[in-house]
Amino acid sequence: MIAKTPPKSNLVVALAYDRLCTFEFGIAVEVFGLSRPEMGPGWYRFAVAAIEPGPLRATGGVTVEAQGGLELLRRAGTVIVPGWRGVDQPVPDRVKMALRAAHRRGARLLSFCSGVFVLAAAGLLDGRRATTHWRYAATLAERYPTIRLAPDVLYVDEGQILTAAGSAAGIDLCLHLIRRDYGAAAANTVARRLVVPPHREGGQAQFVERPVLPPHEGARLGPLLDRLRSRLDRSWRVASMAAAAGMSERTFLRRFKAATGLAPASWLLAERLARARELLEASSRPIETVARASGLGSGAGLRHHFRRALGTSPRAYRARFARRAAVA
Repeated sequence: MIAKTPPKSNLVVALAYDRLCTFEFGIAVEVFGLSRPEMGPGWYRFAVAAIEPGPLRATGGVTVEAQGGLELLRRAGTVIVPGWRGVDQPVPDRVKMALRAAHRRGARLLSFCSGVFVLAAAGLLDGRRATTHWRYAATLAERYPTIRLAPDVLYVDEGQILTAAGSAAGIDLCLHLIRRDYGAAAANTVARRLVVPPHREGGQAQFVERPVLPPHEGARLGPLLDRLRSRLDRSWRVASMAAAAGMSERTFLRRFKAATGLAPASWLLAERLARARELLEASSRPIETVARASGLGSGAGLRHHFRRALGTSPRAYRARFARRAAVA
């Protein structure tokens, strides 16, 4: 889902609390807190709001002192809850009230990993889709049955409220938000500095049974993935991909899913959509040309997949993100 308009305020505020989840907090700081002059004057501003007096202990034996408290949420366009100190730990009433007030004012609320329990305790997820780390999914579903839990995805975008699964999925969610606000080129720039893939679809599985392949299989699949990306306009069949990887079709399907978390057709569609988005932002090519170049066939096919995956049309996407890319 793509929000119709980004928030008026570019201030991103991350909550800090005693027994802070260091890694999840670090993601928020790394993505939104670093100076990025190459992104232009309209880039995000960043602040940390302590929910209680400090110094605050964080995982790993470090302490954190914040420059402000919950009053910072009154000026925030985006609020991040980077984990929580325990799924059985109560959320202070003042935190719940501050989050509800921020939501009423139109701020976007993001949670990483166990941070979803904070949003749930505030009553902000009732009737909404949300996700969390696979270890906490059953607990979340039991305690908050009105949440439409998506237990096996990387992140969920409900427009004003966005939730990420465990740990590193917070990076994927942040890049998704940057793409929403400033387009694929901006997200790719930040991803390059982070040295991470620029885009993983939110619907990708959290848990891959065999995330690290044996060297001989990885050596065959890696070049194939590069080849597929360079020739997205071609019609790829499982048989030809398996032959290029030197595997039987059955083995190829199993190994491909183990390596990427997706079936070949789903992986190709995600890559083609990403390519189409880049072309729409960076060029004035006709819709039909973009569709052919990205491997989505025709303008009708491109519009169908955009509407289904992004909730918008290619023309509307270009009108919004081409302007934002030029400004950034």
